[in-house]
Amino acid sequence: MLNSTKNYHYNVIIHTIRIIILIIIITVQTASAQTFSESFRPFTGTPQNYVCYHTNDSIIIDGKMDEAAWQQVSWSADFKDIEGDAKPAPSLRTRLKMLWNQQYLYIAATLQEPHVWGTLKDHDAIIFQDNDFEVFIDPDGDTHQYYEIEINALNTVMDLFMNKPYRNGGLALLNWDTKGIRTAVHVNGTINNPGDTDKEWTVEMAIPFSALRFFNDAIRPADNSIWRINFSRVEWDTDIQNGKYVKQRKPEHNWVWSPQGIINMHAPERWGYLLFTNSPAGSNNVTFQMPATEEAKQYLWLIYHQQQQYRQAHGRYAATLQALNIPAKQTAANGQMYTLQMEGITSQFNAKVSGNSFNGSLNINQEGKIYSDRK
Repeated sequence: MLNSTKNYHYNVIIHTIRIIILIIIITVQTASAQTFSESFRPFTGTPQNYVCYHTNDSIIIDGKMDEAAWQQVSWSADFKDIEGDAKPAPSLRTRLKMLWNQQYLYIAATLQEPHVWGTLKDHDAIIFQDNDFEVFIDPDGDTHQYYEIEINALNTVMDLFMNKPYRNGGLALLNWDTKGIRTAVHVNGTINNPGDTDKEWTVEMAIPFSALRFFNDAIRPADNSIWRINFSRVEWDTDIQNGKYVKQRKPEHNWVWSPQGIINMHAPERWGYLLFTNSPAGSNNVTFQMPATEEAKQYLWLIYHQQQQYRQAHGRYAATLQALNIPAKQTAANGQMYTLQMEGITSQFNAKVSGNSFNGSLNINQEGKIYSDRK
């Protein structure tokens, strides 16, 4: 019994050290690729959107997508380079579908791949060191408290919780797990066999809404709920040496559903939109409409960017909009009028925007967190 207790504590210590090392690796690797301009400049692109239909069917998570419900919903747009159309189109096709019921968000993806391989088998290994498929979910769209799930062709999962983006000092909390998640991978070919040509690998996930929580109640969707979401595919170029796949010494490809415009997935305001509808799969009767608040948020991100530049130059945040040369009254291209307000001190600021197309005001603070004052 004494030896068992010692072994238990030893294993706990080793596991804790491993988590700390993984957090450091992820933070350093992500932060090293992010400069001020990439992390803070306003996004001018138009994010993708997907209408997620409801299903009462039983979805078997086996990676094969052969249930009738999957056949009744549309594929997403093909993935593009993370930086968008300014970069070459991906050489391999990636696309996905989504469904939901009261328990799960279902995700299915196909990744065209002539050479399917994988090496990592331990949960919470740094999966993007293999070719992988990644999911990023921000249920309330505030850019904070979001989730990342990665999976490779061996069906190995890494999942983590971000309290805020890396650019704002966020840390990857790898001790968070997507409790109850079900995943499966099906390989149309043979894995880790350089002697043949494969077709693709497919992923199925059932993500429990109950798991999307961290010290608070889970956020569950309802009819017409809109979440922010994005998907990434990491693809490494490989050579064949001694009958094995060996990664080439050059950067990986980053292909995504909704282009970020920068090589950084941790800018949630650039992610796509996921619209939940109670309409059943196969009805195809719902059209996504951009919420009126999204256009207004662009003015908040302008202030945020200008404030970061101001602080870099002056060592503090600006106290007024005038100091940033931003007018308090703004007219959008569609004629909508917006009113901006801001107050700031040395290390903090809060800005808000109001308009006739939505109730109350939208706010942003120095950490890029979006929140609303609803009347």
